Amino acid sequence: MAVKEKKKRKFVVAAILVAVVLAVSIPVVVFLVSKAFTAQEQVVRTDWAFDTGDIIEESQEFQVDITQANLGEGLYALQLVPQDIGDEGFTYYDLDVQQRLEGVVEHLKSSIGASWSATLPLAILNPYGTGSNGLYLYFDTELATSVSYTIHVDREGISDFTAQAADASGEVYTKTHEFQMIGLVPGETNQVTLTVTDRFGVARQRVSFTVEMPENTSGYDTTLEVTQGDSQQAQANGLFTLMRVNGYLGYGFFYDNDGVLRYEMVLEGYGLDRILFDGDELITCVSSSKLGRINGLGQVTQVIDLEGYDLHHDIGMGADGELLALAEVRGGETVEDRLLSIDLETGAVTELLDFSQLLEPYFSMTRPVGVSDDFFWQAGEWDWIHLNSLQYMPEDDSLIVSSRETSTILKVRDLHGQPEIDWLAGDERFWEDTPYADACLTQEGDFVPQYGQHCVEFYADGEEEGVYYLSLFNNNYWSLNSRDFELEVADSVGTQLYGSGEEASQVYIYRIDENARTFSLEDSFDVPYSSIVSNGSLCGTSGNWVVNSGVAMVFGEYDADGVLIREYKYDCTMQNYRTFKYDMSPWFR
Repeated sequence: MAVKEKKKRKFVVAAILVAVVLAVSIPVVVFLVSKAFTAQEQVVRTDWAFDTGDIIEESQEFQVDITQANLGEGLYALQLVPQDIGDEGFTYYDLDVQQRLEGVVEHLKSSIGASWSATLPLAILNPYGTGSNGLYLYFDTELATSVSYTIHVDREGISDFTAQAADASGEVYTKTHEFQMIGLVPGETNQVTLTVTDRFGVARQRVSFTVEMPENTSGYDTTLEVTQGDSQQAQANGLFTLMRVNGYLGYGFFYDNDGVLRYEMVLEGYGLDRILFDGDELITCVSSSKLGRINGLGQVTQVIDLEGYDLHHDIGMGADGELLALAEVRGGETVEDRLLSIDLETGAVTELLDFSQLLEPYFSMTRPVGVSDDFFWQAGEWDWIHLNSLQYMPEDDSLIVSSRETSTILKVRDLHGQPEIDWLAGDERFWEDTPYADACLTQEGDFVPQYGQHCVEFYADGEEEGVYYLSLFNNNYWSLNSRDFELEVADSVGTQLYGSGEEASQVYIYRIDENARTFSLEDSFDVPYSSIVSNGSLCGTSGNWVVNSGVAMVFGEYDADGVLIREYKYDCTMQNYRTFKYDMSPWFR
């Protein structure tokens, strides 16, 4: 008996030791895994190498090798390979690299004089390293003409893609043509027909050739699973743009209405938060700490280093010549709570708002995320407000931001003067025991307010001054990870990251009445449930909506009544952040 009791005690002691070790180690493992998950957004690309053919010429002046592109027998095309592409710290998002590549392009344009023609164009695959399947074309015509093209792939499910090229000159009709052809499908034989048309609409020339495109750099799907909806409304023009696809960070993916990949943008890291258009150029995130201005040829013309800040989760135009960005201090105590002002002419970066100071009385009530919280992957981070979208209102120099953590929309007035909170919109009970109870707009009408919302955008002007409409993606998910506070929500509101299968998210349109200090729900429609990320945004002036439900891994185009036209399913790790639809004016006319 004594021996058995001794063994039993040893077993109990061992079990206790195991329990203690697990109790100590599990939080550490969770913390380390969570840090690895969140740290992926700050990773910078180190391998820019790509396959190419033989070297044709070595430019010592520009330190660039000119090689033959492996595009089959149909089109003779070149590739440009910087000789330092394998060096540590190399990036295409470096103006010195871009200027060297431009120098080689200019050399090639003039090396054979006026002999570049539509039948024998100067063709360069991805000359500036920013779009793996973008094809640069340059040639002359006798008359001032425009160029359109059709891309045909002999594969079921891939429809013809037709576009009118946007010439780099900005002119519709010109004798010298220079543009980036968008739409070649990676991994496929693309049959291209160029049509050269004069001012009177007469087709002066048609040229056909084939392009055997290499596989895309990321390995991401070139076709998506498409499901038809009930609406018969025509889809809007443009390309769906998938932003920050987890598992494929460092890329932006552009799909047509049939779910076919037409462009793969190659970034330094992170992913797109939004694309802004300035003239014939686009401005977007090219890494977590850099913004880039890119022209229609794929050439980077400006790089803005955020100097110790990391982007999270939106950019937008501010006052004249200003870009606004949500960010955080790299290595700072708090995250996702800063607003940066960027001078687009000089690239100067200024911290415009620190929300932990602007809302200091509330900030002092919060704490860092713990390992037992819903968002355990952020363990140790002080994500007390989690700003995820911004909307500048130029009429009164104010800013509307979305705070996911508080499930609240906030307006800051006098942004460039003495900024202060104007109003808060959301569940008023959340703010009852805080100094901001009196700043809450009163909910007008019987509806469930938004929870965990994303992508709050200006929708329309109201009937009088002080009244306007906002659209947003209502995730309809309640979770609080930075404050010990309980809130009873309606049964229709999700409280699980992946849901139970019965929840739905919504696109909401709010009417904001600053005169009466109220907000009301003017319209809404249900969409697939997504607890975090996501957006519901208008497709230009078409009246259609593009809605991304990131955790559900689908996006869809809906008509003005919220009826699904088409839905697209995609693969990713956990979620894709946003999907917008742009007409991409730097590429197409």
